[in-house]
Amino acid sequence: MEGITGETLSDRQKYDFKRSLEEIKDLKGRGTELISVYVPPNKQISDVAAYLREEFSQSSNIKSQGTRKNVQGAIQSILARLKYFKAPPANGVIFFVGEVSSTGDQTKMVQYVLEPPDPITTFLYRCDSDFYLEPLLDMLVDKKVYGLVVIDRSEATIGILRGKRISVIRNLPSLVPSKHRMGGQSAQRFERLIEISANEYYKKVSDIMTESFLNLEGLQGVLVGGPGPSKEFFVKEGYLHHELAKRVIETFDTGYTDEYGLKELVEKAKDKLYDLDLMKEKRYIQQFLNEVRKSEGGLSVYGEDQIRHAIMIGAVDVLLVSEGLRKRRLTLDCPQCGTLELTVDKGPDGTNMTCPKCGTTGTVTKDVDLVDDLFDQAGLMGTKVELISPESEEGEMLLKAFGGMAGLLRFSIGV
Repeated sequence: MEGITGETLSDRQKYDFKRSLEEIKDLKGRGTELISVYVPPNKQISDVAAYLREEFSQSSNIKSQGTRKNVQGAIQSILARLKYFKAPPANGVIFFVGEVSSTGDQTKMVQYVLEPPDPITTFLYRCDSDFYLEPLLDMLVDKKVYGLVVIDRSEATIGILRGKRISVIRNLPSLVPSKHRMGGQSAQRFERLIEISANEYYKKVSDIMTESFLNLEGLQGVLVGGPGPSKEFFVKEGYLHHELAKRVIETFDTGYTDEYGLKELVEKAKDKLYDLDLMKEKRYIQQFLNEVRKSEGGLSVYGEDQIRHAIMIGAVDVLLVSEGLRKRRLTLDCPQCGTLELTVDKGPDGTNMTCPKCGTTGTVTKDVDLVDDLFDQAGLMGTKVELISPESEEGEMLLKAFGGMAGLLRFSIGV
């Protein structure tokens, strides 16, 4: 993560940042000896160094010899790394350093230097049994948010589209009576009661939307759907809070007003949300599936070995990779079989590993995240990489049915 230098992170940098946090979150120290240091962009490096030297001095009072040694070692490591910075990067920098529990009774020193996607606002030094990640986890939340409502006179469902995930806030049955066939004054009175009931129902829906959406951080707009004219009536007759009314993007015809109706609404609004990641991912996966159905697979490829071959010959235009792919790419030097390239679920704890072909102990000379390795290979051949979230139905299909990777080809390779 030390290569992040700008204010805007690429998809790969965001992925690496997220993966680093996943790794760091699982690390534990044996005592209060893991050090987290947050340096905001406006903080002088010399001031940070002076603060750490004071903490080093104070740590000499730690009674446990082992803890004292580990804390001082971590501080010295951060001080050494600070020398490479003339000033903090645009969003600041975070150091996570310390001795963490390893196999058996062993410990190992870990050192992470991260540049966050959002600016750090406050300097922080913390020494604890785990690393302090809370401010960074908040940065991973997708800031693009859309309010959703599907409504007719019988029910309404309110939800939120946050990034790629649809969440239901409330389903509200209306209790508005259906039209009555009796005549005369009784019919007129009943019609008035129906309209009063409908009016109260629309107000209730509006109140829930106001409570849910009005102060929602990152709200981009509101999508309104439903099977009949109620949605237009609801919007045009002034039931919505005036601030939300200004944010209505459009009304859309949907067949349902339940949770499925929210999914239908998002799908119907895809032209309006063309640049939203969810819609882009759906298009890529649908294009891939359309190609797969063609004779000889059309312009598609899947299976890691086939994909790597296609990348190597320059045939892959777009590589689709699941963000949920959690594997390692190893280079193993085996004294019997020579150099092997392997994809495994988990890398070895050390540098030794049993060769899967002959059973001889070999030496691991390279151990990298599989997604990073695919980025590197694709970059060499000018292949675009699209990260696909596993949270959507299409993303889940890519991960579970196709092993988390697939390719759209420039030309057919007959795979």
